[in-house]
Amino acid sequence: MSGRSKRKAKPWSSRSQSKRAGLQFPVSRVHRYLKKGHYAVRISPSAAVYLASVLQYLSAEVLEAAGYVTQAKGYHRIMPRHILLGIKCDDELHKLFNQVTIPQGGVPPRIEKPLLIKKPNKKSASRKRASPC
Repeated sequence: MSGRSKRKAKPWSSRSQSKRAGLQFPVSRVHRYLKKGHYAVRISPSAAVYLASVLQYLSAEVLEAAGYVTQAKGYHRIMPRHILLGIKCDDELHKLFNQVTIPQGGVPPRIEKPLLIKKPNKKSASRKRASPC
């Protein structure tokens, strides 16, 4: 055999924290922002992992809801309007993002019930009108 030695396996510490946690969001960046934000004197490394996983889950939920709206409209690209409609259609996301304004999102489509009531014809004036509520 030649004088080459076998490759040694990479040490466990060379893997990123995101890889170890199985996340796509950057755990080390979240940890750095938590430390720079002065939210507490000491920040646990597991707090950054937990926060990164929560952020990843929420962004996946929002993008999934927006993707359904985008497919229903027949588009191939998610736009701010689709994100807004996806959030407003989901009860839990709507409760979470109740006070959030999405730029270029517009407003949710809504028509007041009194505007939907047809005006009675002269012939059917004797009929009972439907209540607006």
